[in-house]
Amino acid sequence: MGDSRPIGIFDSGIGGLTVASAIARKMPNERLVYFGDTAHLPYGEKSASAIRDYSERIFHFLKEKNCKAIVIACNSASAVATQRVKKLAGKDIPVINVIDPTSKHVANLYQNEKVGLIATKATVNSRIYAKRIGKLNESLKVTMLATPLLVGMIEEGYFNNNISQAIINDYLSRSNLKGIRALILGCTHFPLIKNEVASFYKGSVDVIDSTEIVAQYTANVLKKRNLLHSGTPRNHHFYVSDLTPSFGKSTKIFFGKELKLEKKSLKA
Repeated sequence: MGDSRPIGIFDSGIGGLTVASAIARKMPNERLVYFGDTAHLPYGEKSASAIRDYSERIFHFLKEKNCKAIVIACNSASAVATQRVKKLAGKDIPVINVIDPTSKHVANLYQNEKVGLIATKATVNSRIYAKRIGKLNESLKVTMLATPLLVGMIEEGYFNNNISQAIINDYLSRSNLKGIRALILGCTHFPLIKNEVASFYKGSVDVIDSTEIVAQYTANVLKKRNLLHSGTPRNHHFYVSDLTPSFGKSTKIFFGKELKLEKKSLKA
């Protein structure tokens, strides 16, 4: 039967449901406990200290839910709060972020190329992708662009239309993304605009969606630590720190079906 404890996943909002959905497909026997900190989104506009504080509170909540592993399904939190969460988790609870698996994938896949990244201000300002990829493969040049309008646009369901395509095209036309071989979608909201990004490049640039990469990496970590569950799957649980009617409906966009969300305020 294995370890029946749930996998904890968190994000600043509901964009991390793209990662949760990929993990659920990869490991259908596992139960997920998801926390979306919708009261404080988007993390990409917050200070590093605030993001670390929110992440610490969410970790304690997921630990109370007896989670056997923690997946930080948010690039901004992954960039500035991973070490804080790992310190809190100790050796018993593996902590997985979305940046390290993606960085390794890119470093192994390309040589002597220019790789682009679009992400929130917090992720871009941290320069975490450039540091991680550069450490693994010195031949790669990483250029980054903050795209602050995209997260709110996607959270509100504005994508796959003329307005969203115009905004995306404007960002991707910026000079520092010229000549790239691949583009990393450095936010867990961005898989939902992957087709629009690909439409802009028309096959000339590889568009890298981290969700499947992170799901496979999570499965590998659990297998290595004998934490996989092989028994009958149980219901997932989804929590948010602030609940509005639109959030429930928006979950269908990210997870493929409308989810029952439970409001849970973070403890100070």
